[in-house]
Amino acid sequence: MPFVKSIKGRSYFGRYQTKFRRRREARTDYYARRKMIMQDKNKYDSKKYRFVVRKTNSRFICQVAYATPNGDRIMAEAKSTELVRFGLTAGLTNYAAAYCTGLLCARRLLKTLKLDDLYKGVEEVDGNVWDVYEQDKVDEKRRPFKAVLDVGITSTTTGNKVFGAMKGASDGGIYIKHNNKRFPGFKIRLPEEKGEKRTETFEADEHRAKIFGLNIEEYMDKLEEEDKKKYKLQFSQWDKCLEANKLDSLEELYKKVHEKIRANPDREAPKKSNPVRKSLDEIKSVYENSQGKKWKIDRKLTLEQRKERVQERIADAVRRTQEAS
Repeated sequence: MPFVKSIKGRSYFGRYQTKFRRRREARTDYYARRKMIMQDKNKYDSKKYRFVVRKTNSRFICQVAYATPNGDRIMAEAKSTELVRFGLTAGLTNYAAAYCTGLLCARRLLKTLKLDDLYKGVEEVDGNVWDVYEQDKVDEKRRPFKAVLDVGITSTTTGNKVFGAMKGASDGGIYIKHNNKRFPGFKIRLPEEKGEKRTETFEADEHRAKIFGLNIEEYMDKLEEEDKKKYKLQFSQWDKCLEANKLDSLEELYKKVHEKIRANPDREAPKKSNPVRKSLDEIKSVYENSQGKKWKIDRKLTLEQRKERVQERIADAVRRTQEAS
């Protein structure tokens, strides 16, 4: 291996500035965050709201937040795991589930702010771009809730699921400025001959199919014909979900979920039960609660117990001495 001169010398490390912890962990894009939270000075203490979308291996998380010097404050939150309550027990990480989660977050926020009756959003989904200001009546005193999309470090590729969550929030009544260039169905056709311009097309039906899971249903039918064993292995939960809702198609299922979300977007109150504890010994030094957790409490021994313990130790010492001899 040839000798390579080190460029990073003493002056480089002397001037090196450590990046923020979340940047080092590749969790926050501070360049984008700075742009999103920066507010005009003539707006004084007006808050700048963000519609935050994050995806894990098992769920979608949607939040409406605003920044403060002491950290972000969350106004509303929805997770795709909550969709089980509305009848959707399978496919909680697909595009349709992202749409439902965004819709749930939007309706929950507007109900908290008492804007849900003013701005109901889109009730018949067609996949096209929809703006809250396009509706017939906009209240000038209470204008639509505005937010900017925050996708974190997610790659904003065409058809990404985070845009499904954004579409759900937009259809739910939140004003998020966007266009159709990142929705499924948007295509750029390059010029075939020199001198021609490229053409952009958007097929709203393709986007609508993703929102209602028609692409999943198409693959389900295809796989069931080709390999029933693989179909049962991959889509058994979907069959249980459709059977529980007494429906035949995914489109009907998602329409039903959308209706239930609009009817009651409130968060379900957690059921809390006080743990019951019981003692496991006579002196009540070891306890166990109803959840199976055990802990010990030191108790002061009585005079009789201390004398008994001394006799046990003496007997044990005598026994070990006899065994050694």
